[in-house]
Amino acid sequence: MGILNLTPDSFSDGGKYPCIKSAVAAAQKMIADGADILDLGGESTRPGSDPVDVETELQRVIPVLEALPKNQVLLSVDSQKPEVQAAALATGAHIINDVSGGNDTLFKMAGEYQAGLILMHTPATPKYMQSHTDYPDVLEAVAEFLSTQIERAKAYPIPALWADPGIGFGKTLEQNLSLMRQLERFRFPDCGIILGASRKTWIGNLTGAEVDNRLAGSLVALVAAILQNVEIIRVHDVAASVQARAVTTALFRSPIAISGIE
Repeated sequence: MGILNLTPDSFSDGGKYPCIKSAVAAAQKMIADGADILDLGGESTRPGSDPVDVETELQRVIPVLEALPKNQVLLSVDSQKPEVQAAALATGAHIINDVSGGNDTLFKMAGEYQAGLILMHTPATPKYMQSHTDYPDVLEAVAEFLSTQIERAKAYPIPALWADPGIGFGKTLEQNLSLMRQLERFRFPDCGIILGASRKTWIGNLTGAEVDNRLAGSLVALVAAILQNVEIIRVHDVAASVQARAVTTALFRSPIAISGIE
């Protein structure tokens, strides 16, 4: 899943695509580089970020979504707002990525439009989430929240669901590492797993690398996700990630690597 941030203030690539033309060009490059899904976002969810109003988010996302081909890749819209989610689905989005974990309004819409849903764990809004990292057991807290939301969503005819543990969303470095070491804990019946760890602060905390110099750490996280059977990996660097996926699959997933014979 390639990340297409349509914001001026996202933590990594905010402000890179100030017009529809540049955003579509970036999307087409990600498709050419091998992205299977594009995730469009019109509101930054970095730690400490302020929300934007509905109209601003719509103006950022919908024109780009309208301009993108609907038959080349799956198109996901990253939004917590029902108004934006509804407009995105009406414009042809295949998936809604809700970092707040979803609600019955979204579940009903997704069922009506036959769209997939990504439901993420976070303890609070991005503005305040890093003040809410005191979990008795982070694995249990995240798993319980996601399990509850997934079961609620299953009451509706939603064709595909993915659980996201929310790396960097109200978690400390050690909590992030604990979650990424045990991703299979978030596998629920009839539900996939998605990991979004690319370029995030945990890599900087471990290595001191600035946000634009975290590719190596991001690729290690991708390999760890593949080895734990994660279905979707959300990335900024599509070409490098596709190459890393191919090599990881050949080394650890192919019949030759496992048995030595075809």
